[in-house]
Amino acid sequence: MKREVLAIRHVYFEDLGSLELVLGDRGQLVRYLDVGRARIDAPNPLDTSLMVVLGGPIGAYDDALFPHLNPLLAMLEKRIAAGLPTIGICLGAQLIARALGAKVYPAAQKELGWKALTLTEAGRASALRHFEVDGQSTPVLHWHGDTFDLPDDATRLASTDLCENQAFSWGDHVLGLQCHPEVLVDRFETWLIAYPGDVAESGTDVPTLRADTLKHGPALERAARKMFGEWLDRFEPAK
Repeated sequence: MKREVLAIRHVYFEDLGSLELVLGDRGQLVRYLDVGRARIDAPNPLDTSLMVVLGGPIGAYDDALFPHLNPLLAMLEKRIAAGLPTIGICLGAQLIARALGAKVYPAAQKELGWKALTLTEAGRASALRHFEVDGQSTPVLHWHGDTFDLPDDATRLASTDLCENQAFSWGDHVLGLQCHPEVLVDRFETWLIAYPGDVAESGTDVPTLRADTLKHGPALERAARKMFGEWLDRFEPAK
């Protein structure tokens, strides 16, 4: 297995963000596979030390419109069955849920903005504990209109008032994150430029999102790096 991370990217600015900094500190190389620029079924999902499926504005159930979804689901199924480290963020978490047999569907309400997670007991015992320190919760960025049922044998790690399944684990090697812990403050403006329709539909506005990102983003970057580092340690402790 190559000491390399395969990141499936749907939109160029929804990358690994702060999590990539952790990988760089550990000497892990990241190879992005940009959907629409390469055959999604080209790489062997068993070849890399970590596979991450990132976010995007499409639905995890839109196979008829986006034919790359079926081979991507097949990659996830193969990798998860092999017991290899796999993470999904937002759309990626929805695709993992679907690969595990759960239903993905439109949520009753779009969740967009900064909000703290409510960790479950299992969440507080996991690497997500870094989002809740000494009773203080770190707000994270939410930007989604879909949700999913908890897959069979999965463990719920976190919720919000609008989304029961914000984070889950499956076995020791799979992590699904509906929220966006990876976001970097200095790259957030691109989100506002790219998705004004989402913002208008959500009930918030650009100035509020920009101000909240400046307020909460630095703490999230610190917490997310600690969370991700601890999660990686189960497979390869930091040197």
